[in-house]
Amino acid sequence: MVDVFHALSDSTRRAILDELAERDEQTLFEICSRLAMKHGLTSSRQAISQHLDVLERAGLVVTEKRGRYKFHTFDPAPLAQIAERWPLKEKP
Repeated sequence: MVDVFHALSDSTRRAILDELAERDEQTLFEICSRLAMKHGLTSSRQAISQHLDVLERAGLVVTEKRGRYKFHTFDPAPLAQIAERWPLKEKP
């Protein structure tokens, strides 16, 4: 769970997750383009790739290689584990 909190601590990684939650199965090029257009983030492809590696190690992103391309998909399961550990209580 520490990996999940570490992954979520960075605003660029949260923006990547936002983009993947909106549209799954994106390549690195697509993610970089969307981050630049929608969030004004002009990080290098190498920097975004490193962020994706952190997200993948935390289990928040799943990567599938097809031919020459790697497609990235958001996996919310680790977030569900956090919610199960600390469920919201209804207020009276």
